Amino acid sequence: MPSKHKDSHRIVLNSCLILALVGIGIVSYGTVIRATESKKLDGWTKEQAVPSVILVSPTNDNGIQTIELPGRLQPFAQAPIYARVSGYLKKWNADIGAQVKDGQVLGEIETPDLDQQLLQAKADLASAKVGADLANSTAKRWVAMQGTDSVSKQEVDERVGDQAAKQARVNAAQANLDRIQALKGFTKLIAPFNGIVTSRNTDVGALIELGGGSAKPLFVVSDTTKLRLYISVPENYVSSIGKEVVANVSIPGKPGKTYKATYVASSQSVDPNSGSTLFQFMVPNPNAELTAGGFARTKLELGSDAKTLTIPSSALIIRQDGVLVATLGPDNKVVLKSIQVARDLGKTIEVQQGLSVSDRLIDSPPDDISNGLKVRVKGDKV
Repeated sequence: MPSKHKDSHRIVLNSCLILALVGIGIVSYGTVIRATESKKLDGWTKEQAVPSVILVSPTNDNGIQTIELPGRLQPFAQAPIYARVSGYLKKWNADIGAQVKDGQVLGEIETPDLDQQLLQAKADLASAKVGADLANSTAKRWVAMQGTDSVSKQEVDERVGDQAAKQARVNAAQANLDRIQALKGFTKLIAPFNGIVTSRNTDVGALIELGGGSAKPLFVVSDTTKLRLYISVPENYVSSIGKEVVANVSIPGKPGKTYKATYVASSQSVDPNSGSTLFQFMVPNPNAELTAGGFARTKLELGSDAKTLTIPSSALIIRQDGVLVATLGPDNKVVLKSIQVARDLGKTIEVQQGLSVSDRLIDSPPDDISNGLKVRVKGDKV
């Protein structure tokens, strides 16, 4: 019995010892696991504290830069036809869309008031001529009698003077008649050149007032065999547009088709309101495919300076000390560089000084980026 009791007591002690050792092992394992996880978490936290950046490379693009600008098409020549005389429209001979020739009659104006003035002017001229003829014959007779004692020199001078005055009245009456006849010639509205009638703002029987002021033109004739293309070019592109540049024109209503426009002239001045310079190009339109007054999308090919580098505009940093970019040093630390911008092309920037092709540029840098900041490269973007 005592032996059995001792064995039982030994078994209990051994069991307790094993349980204690297992508990110690579990506690130790848990401590090691927690320490390892804590170390990993600390490392991950420190890693996340380093900003991640995307790199881009400056490019030395010696090829062609293209910009797209809106433009407006206008007729090569356009003439609004106004009335020079008052009256009523007797008839019109050309409606909108009609092709007309130089000198063709577009419409006629009936002028009853002017007709009466013409008759009056003719009567005044006839009366003045009669008076002048009488004064002329009288003056001749008095001049012939000047050597006799029957007339005085004073009387002869009066007759000669009267003859000159009557002749002056004839000249005035003739000038007035010529003026009214010239006005009578304006009763016919004439096309000034070959073209198309793009507007008609009158009809038969309409009261016609003298043109000018707020009055609308009766007809508008346009030459659309070629069109003028006007483009407002931002100031920073002006120096890159030469006389040899060709504009590629596309029209919203004609998808897939492009038209060539050649350089004509520049206004040689900058509009202070828009900061742009007006350029004029010429677009051939022999088949009347293009419509005057329409909108046009214009692509201009600009030469690129071999000394400039191109970078995305998202890489710029604008601060009080100037325009900067952030580059990545060999130890993954930030190096800020001051640059000189040659030209802003919208999505890209041409840099004249401050960068080299080998620089690794940080795209979209954070606002608080500074020299010496340690960063982590997320991926390269060329």
